Parts: sequence; C-alpha cells; structure tokens
Amino acid sequence: MFIQSNLAARVDAVVDDALAEKRLVGAVVLIARDGALAYRRAAGLADREEGRAMREDDVFRLASVTKPFVAAAAMRLVEQGAIALDDPATRYLPDFRPRLASGEAPPLSIHRLLTHTAGLDYAFHQGADGPYHRLGVSDGLDQPGLSIEENLRRLAAAPLLFAPGAAWRYSLAMDVLGAILAKASGQALPDLARRLVLDPLGLSDSGFAVPHGARLVTPYRDGAPEPIRMGEECLVAMREGVARFAPGRALDPASYPSGGGGMVGSAPDVLRFLEAIRAGGAPILSRATVERMTADQVGAQAETQGPGWGFGYGWAVLVDPAAAATPQSKGTLQWGGVYGHSWFVDPARALTVVALTNTAIEGMAGAFVTQLRDAVYG
Repeated sequence: MFIQSNLAARVDAVVDDALAEKRLVGAVVLIARDGALAYRRAAGLADREEGRAMREDDVFRLASVTKPFVAAAAMRLVEQGAIALDDPATRYLPDFRPRLASGEAPPLSIHRLLTHTAGLDYAFHQGADGPYHRLGVSDGLDQPGLSIEENLRRLAAAPLLFAPGAAWRYSLAMDVLGAILAKASGQALPDLARRLVLDPLGLSDSGFAVPHGARLVTPYRDGAPEPIRMGEECLVAMREGVARFAPGRALDPASYPSGGGGMVGSAPDVLRFLEAIRAGGAPILSRATVERMTADQVGAQAETQGPGWGFGYGWAVLVDPAAAATPQSKGTLQWGGVYGHSWFVDPARALTVVALTNTAIEGMAGAFVTQLRDAVYG
C-alpha cells in the first residue's frame, strides 16, 4: 500500500543515489495524494556545464509525455462530434494509404491510431536497413524543419507491419492523429491543444513551442563515467534499435508539431493534467470519456509495459499487478518519454507520480524508475 510516513526520506534516497551514481544529471519529482502535493523536489542540475541548478518549473522536452495531451484533445473532438473513433484516416488525409505486403491498403481508424494497433512503427524499432530509415521517416524527435506533409508521405510509403487490429506496436500513430486533428478542426495542432486542453487547465509552461522566458533544461544521454551532453544530433541505443535526437528541434518553428513527441512542458503542468484525468476529466473531458480512455483496449497480452500491461487511449493500463510484479493497483495508468521521463497514476489510491529528468534513457526505463515506484509504495 501507499505509505506516506517517511515518504520524503524514501524518495530522497532514490533521487540522491541516482545523482551520486551519475545515472541522472537532474530531475523534478512531484507526488500527489488525494489531490494534494505529498512530495516535491527539484534536484541536481538543469545544465551541468553551466552549473545551473534544476528548478521545479523548468521546462523539458516532453517526448512521449506529449501523447496523453494529444489523446485528450482527440477525445474532446470526439465529444464535440467533430471526429468519430471509427473514422478512417483517409477521411481527413486522403493520400495517407500505407499498404500491407500484399498491396492492400486497409483503413486505419482513429481508434487504431489511439491504441497503436494500426500496423505502423517507429524508426527506432528498426535496424539501420529498415524501411523507415531507408525512407527517412522521422520519429518526431529529429530532422528539424521537416514538415508533417513530407513525413506522412514517407511514412505512407513504408509497409504496414500487420493488418490493423492484429497486434500492438508502439508507433508514429499519434503523429498521424495530430495531422488528422488539425484537418478536422481547421486549426493547427499547437493551437488546438492549447484551446482544448492547456488553457482550460491553466498550463502556461507547456505547448509545442518553448514558452517565452522559460528555461529549457539541457538534455543528456546515458554514459560512463557520467551522462553525456547531447549535441545537435545524437544517437542513443534503445532496447530494439537506436533513437535519433535533435534537441534543437524544440526551438525550430519550422519543425512539424509531433503529436507523439513534440511538446515541451514542466513537471507541475504534467501533474496538473494527470490529476485532472484521475479526478474524472473536468474541465476538459467528461467522466464517461475518461472511463473509456482509461479502460484497457488491447488486452494484457500486448505487454505494453511488460507482462500484465494493456493499453488505453494515451497510456498503458495495468491489468494484472501480479503478472507485472508491481505494487501498483489494477487500473494504474503509466507511460514515459524518451528524453528521460516517467509518470503513473494509481486511481485506486488517488496517487499521481511525475518524474521528469534530463537524462535519456535512465530517466525513462532505467533502475531509477523502478526504485522510485517502490519508494513511493514503501
């Protein structure tokens, strides 16, 4: 169970160890319980070379922490009747018709895009000779200045991995969805997200462009004896392949707004958004919509965060805590971001945990993530 007694000491020890062992350069960790802050800490350095300390309101490149915000915007348009979950992508993007190996171009519905069951992929899943690399497909983290139209053209030329609905594969689906939302609403994705999600929640430090006057943290990648500062282009080994980063993309207004990874934001903003979801969705979504988003849509066999995890609309959903070997409750929502972030919401315990770091990949999928979770639950 969640034990608030000595919570600060337990979490401090995890953060201190990660910094002392040089697994992280800096982090902001926020924990809410029953709607109130139970723990808050900015630790380490926002920029190691400048000696700049991390602040709680510092702004991070959010990477896949973007996805829940865009999913919420999509579901708000569903509520308004502007789009429907069974609409095919071609209703809004007539030229986006990726094909199976057989040559068939099956419809890719908004539901399939939201649940990553459309048959699309990410380049970082593929080897250097994979079709996404050959076609120059961007994962939304690289290639500053690339337009969404050009990236969709490249993506549509790559074969689908499987027939829609046949499997689960984390993918560029949310980038496609972002383009659909823009077409359906007649409004650029950054403006749409601000109108439907960010402004109603008062999230002034988040968006698809760095807010005026905000301090953007410096990104690092795992390294020995300490994390290595990312350059203009940076390759980082992943479990299945290599992720390509271009940190300057966040400062280039010509870069397309990636619905899967293009936002920047602060830890307090991410916490406020997730707390709104945990509390039922107001003022951005109805409770019925949130219940649909937080229900497992694909089954635990997908193992979206390992054994026991399914997927909803925008996040993994814990189906079997025993299989996952986690103290989290059934129905817990969880995801992260490749620049070094993790978060989870345990509705049964009214618990929300946000950890934004400036160190990839440790802050997303390293020992720090599991250690933090276990410290929270005591």
